[in-house]
Amino acid sequence: MSRRPEVLFPLFAELETLPGVGAKTAKAMSALQVATPRDLLFTLPVSGVDRSFRDTIMGVPLPATVTTEVTVERHHPARARGKPTRIDVADAQTSFQLVFFHAKGDWLQRTLPVGSRRLVSGRAEVFDGVAQIVHPDHVLLPSEAGDLPAFEPVYPLTQGVTLKVMAKAAQAAVTRAPDLAEWIDPELVRREGWPSWREAVAAAHAPQGSADIAASAPARQRLAYDELFAHQVTLALVRARRRTRAGRPSVATGRLQSRVLAALPYSPTSAQERAIREVADDMGSDRRMNRLLQGDVGAGKTLVALMALLVAVEAGGQGVMMAPTEILARQHLSGLKPLAEAAGVVVELLTGRDKGSERAAKLSALAKGDIHILVGTHAVFQADVEFRDLRLAVVDEQHRFGVAQRMELGRKGERVDVLVMTATPIPRSLSLANYGDMDVSILDEKPPGRTPVATALISSGRMDEVVGHLRAAVAEGRQAYWVCPLVDESETLEKTAAEERFKRLRAALGEDVVGLVHGQMPPRDKDAAMADFVAGRTRVLVATTVIEVGVDVPNASIMVIEGAEGFGLAQLHQLRGRVGRGSEKSTCLLLYQTPLTESARRRLEILRETEDGFRIAEEDLVMRGAGDVLGTAQSGLPRFRIADLERQAALMAVANGDARRLISVDPDLTSERGRAVRVLLWLMEQDKAIGMISVG
Repeated sequence: MSRRPEVLFPLFAELETLPGVGAKTAKAMSALQVATPRDLLFTLPVSGVDRSFRDTIMGVPLPATVTTEVTVERHHPARARGKPTRIDVADAQTSFQLVFFHAKGDWLQRTLPVGSRRLVSGRAEVFDGVAQIVHPDHVLLPSEAGDLPAFEPVYPLTQGVTLKVMAKAAQAAVTRAPDLAEWIDPELVRREGWPSWREAVAAAHAPQGSADIAASAPARQRLAYDELFAHQVTLALVRARRRTRAGRPSVATGRLQSRVLAALPYSPTSAQERAIREVADDMGSDRRMNRLLQGDVGAGKTLVALMALLVAVEAGGQGVMMAPTEILARQHLSGLKPLAEAAGVVVELLTGRDKGSERAAKLSALAKGDIHILVGTHAVFQADVEFRDLRLAVVDEQHRFGVAQRMELGRKGERVDVLVMTATPIPRSLSLANYGDMDVSILDEKPPGRTPVATALISSGRMDEVVGHLRAAVAEGRQAYWVCPLVDESETLEKTAAEERFKRLRAALGEDVVGLVHGQMPPRDKDAAMADFVAGRTRVLVATTVIEVGVDVPNASIMVIEGAEGFGLAQLHQLRGRVGRGSEKSTCLLLYQTPLTESARRRLEILRETEDGFRIAEEDLVMRGAGDVLGTAQSGLPRFRIADLERQAALMAVANGDARRLISVDPDLTSERGRAVRVLLWLMEQDKAIGMISVG
């Protein structure tokens, strides 16, 4: 079934085939992402106007939209250029005026002849003590009253498209909507009381009141579900297809893993044990692993990743771990190396900084298989990087890598298993939208030895007090981060702010006590500043957000975030996670500038209330929206026309379960319901999915 079903042809015709839509209007509609009648069906009204009929405007609190029948009494033509024409009219109980600017007199005489009865609808207000409607939205013959809905839908508009044109075209598109076989699980339709697809489309475009425009209206819910379900069926097909693509079993012997576990100063949490088991089971099967490892700040993802990499080495192969920045790659190296070496495993780093003979030596060792685990930045992608036998790719901080890069890495070896790690807890609905094709392991416990972080909100007016506290803490041998404000996406300004703060703190705390690291420093200087802080040679590290992810200094127990009101929730949570890694009682001070906006105050309060990354992520989603939470550029989030990921998270979870069940029992969509789902995929333009179903 590689061509669109005939029943959908009318919905994919040219827009110009709709009444009132010419080439010019069709071009203008493209700004609304409308190119076919099908797009119009899924462009729902954003609000509505109550046009229910009244005998009189008397007693209505003005201004308000009113609809009433009037007798035309007298015309007062415009007295001068730029002045309006006024027409006296009377309803059943009172008189008022209709006002028209720049209207041609003969058109007004024809439309509103004296003595005639007309139905008028528009916004009435009082001007100079007289009630008036300026440019009524509708002037109809009483016999045409049935053409005016009691509640008129208002559509999104753009330049060159009026409401009248849009409404007429949308209604015409609705008449083309065919009766289609039901693709939703009948039990779900019954339970939710949803109308059929065609009824839902008709109802959504003919709201009877504001309740019908809410996302919770049954017709809208059903149409939102259709979108989410089609998307989840696509992901379920991708996942099933991936699972049928043979992988290569990498069977663990436990020889290396047991040595590392014995060298650990603590026992893994039960969440870590569960994740390690899930990963090993995936790698040992003959299907390719495609797993997302989600864990809050400091939940111990690195240990799970190391155990996975050791499985690859135990099976006679190699593993690679990729991080988005050099600082992070070095951080991983320092975390993995001592443990891996305890088991006799060779770990090496490859970044863009490796040049000449040093790089050539590493590449040669890698191709021979002398390097078991390679850690690096995207330098590990380059064409000349060849492994002897790559079995596992671990990608850290997923949202910095697009899906295309994920696949690129998979091509580096024969049927490579992929484990993606993210430290950003992702709300369930987003995780399903973005990673629904992956299996998920969640680390929801903190390893022993992590201490809770006390969070306080402090106005920047008390800066001297904060510096005084810092002086006392440093004297006791403690270490602190001082994060400088974000400045309008400008690294240069951020650098200046950081350098300024660095100078001031050195003057207050002593020359040798304070270090500095920011995004524009040469990599060598950045590494040296980090090394000084890690070794305790400097006690306070002034930084821009380059330290947001992955930096691990157990002795650092104070985090000061200046200009905290300018950061997003997830970012603040990540920064706070840099402390509380040792046994020392830890503190995070959020310095803010007054006055705070309502949303900034809410963000800072949520942070003070909870350390639960998943709760913070859910709040972040409600406050900022889906694209921002994942970072719009690479979120890869599908653009839904009707479904709202923030408010319909529960629907997404239902769609995910339903799609997975359907594909497990009917992988080729050949059952009666499966064939209906094929039509849905065509309707939702899920071409990628259609290409994956065997023709039939």
